Amino acid sequence: MAAVSKVQEHAELRPVPARLGIGMNVAMQLLVGIIIFAALNFLGYRHYWRADLSPAKDHTLSESTLNFLKKLNKEVRITVTLPRDSEIYGDTRALVEEYRRNGKKRIQCEFVDPARDYERAEQLKLEAGIPLSKGGILLRGAGRTRYIPQDEILFKVRLPRAEKEAAFYRGEDAITSGIIGLIEGGARKFYVVVGKGARDELATGQDIQALRELGRQQNFEVEPLNLSEKDAIPADASGVVMAGMHYDLTERELGIVQAYFSAKRAALFVMLDPSFETPRLDGFLTSFGVHPRGDRVLFAEVTSTGPHKQFEVEGVFSKETVVTQSLASSVISLAGQSESLDLRLEDRALAEQSVVVRPLIDAAERYWGETQYLADLPVAGDDDAKPPVHIAAAVERGAAADQRVGIDSSRMVVVGNALLLDPKLQVAVGRDFVSGSLNWMINREKLAGVTPKQKGSYRIHISEQQHRNLFWLSALLMPGVVLGLGFLVWAARRAS
Repeated sequence: MAAVSKVQEHAELRPVPARLGIGMNVAMQLLVGIIIFAALNFLGYRHYWRADLSPAKDHTLSESTLNFLKKLNKEVRITVTLPRDSEIYGDTRALVEEYRRNGKKRIQCEFVDPARDYERAEQLKLEAGIPLSKGGILLRGAGRTRYIPQDEILFKVRLPRAEKEAAFYRGEDAITSGIIGLIEGGARKFYVVVGKGARDELATGQDIQALRELGRQQNFEVEPLNLSEKDAIPADASGVVMAGMHYDLTERELGIVQAYFSAKRAALFVMLDPSFETPRLDGFLTSFGVHPRGDRVLFAEVTSTGPHKQFEVEGVFSKETVVTQSLASSVISLAGQSESLDLRLEDRALAEQSVVVRPLIDAAERYWGETQYLADLPVAGDDDAKPPVHIAAAVERGAAADQRVGIDSSRMVVVGNALLLDPKLQVAVGRDFVSGSLNWMINREKLAGVTPKQKGSYRIHISEQQHRNLFWLSALLMPGVVLGLGFLVWAARRAS
């Protein structure tokens, strides 16, 4: 009894905590927790990190578009008028949100479903004077309007030896081109020289069509030009393209080209066919530090089946020029035959004329420029071009010390290969190179980068062993880990 009374005595001496104090303590903890939670959410909303894990970076804008948006100085409103059940609605919404996010306050977005928001759709019809029957993207800015129908965003083609049509999503191509058109107003114009036997009529038409397709994305038009019918390059020409000419320029035509390039802001894109001699054109190029050697860039070796010659060239892009900086990590395969270019990189006479020559594409180290290319097993000799073997070069007349400054300069790109625009042989990196070259030639350095991407489908190949590993991982290992952690928590609580 004495022990019990002693315990009671000690219990009576303990202070009993007040309920009000406990309540206030809990309330303060909850308030602090809410404040911390709200602060973390606010910081997460304002400052976050994104990662695009798709194989082709489908949810990341290309560098050329990002560069353009950084320098955008006019407000643009993008209105998506696609029904929510459209097969491209999800991709388009995500893409437009990327424009809004990277365009900061210059890009405003709106999403209108013509089937659900009928009044707003009718208002857009009256404001822009556009049909919304198939849906599309409406761009407005700088006092201009551009409507991109759904057919220009998603197109389907049947590829060779394919059972189904392949769908290509080109939302970024269309939107970037449309915004360029709003800002610049009228489209630039390139003329392609015809009537010089460039491979054949079908190939010439394909080259023009390939350029027109690229122009639709980069906001320029393409028209044929027969120099024999003209006294001068048209005044509205932003640039001239000479693609794989088989017949040389006449003296009169050469004078037209020389007069054009001597003016300010002239642009020439020349693709040479090494199988045909064009001495006047070669002389014109040589006068600006680019001499076509008339050889063949190749790689030859002895194999177990005999001598082997490879004319398809693996090219490496220069890291030192605006045209190819964004492609420096890529490799291009040049089909057909290519000739090397002898470049006068450090020529004092050219420097006095303010002419700067820079290499754009060099062949990989195992290739060389062979003059005796018809031999069964060519061997690099003294007369042959040794590495670095230049295949493409840029020329700038009236160039400033800074490559990014050349508003009044005349620019030219020369490629020792005639098949860059061939649709059967064209690769994505070749298309990017042509696009970057044309943009650089017309003083669009901000767009001389990677062209907007096409979205395709990818298939993951899983072996039988990988399939079994995934099964054991998802069916047993991951549930087992969760079960084990739950058991440890239960055991810890039971022990306490």
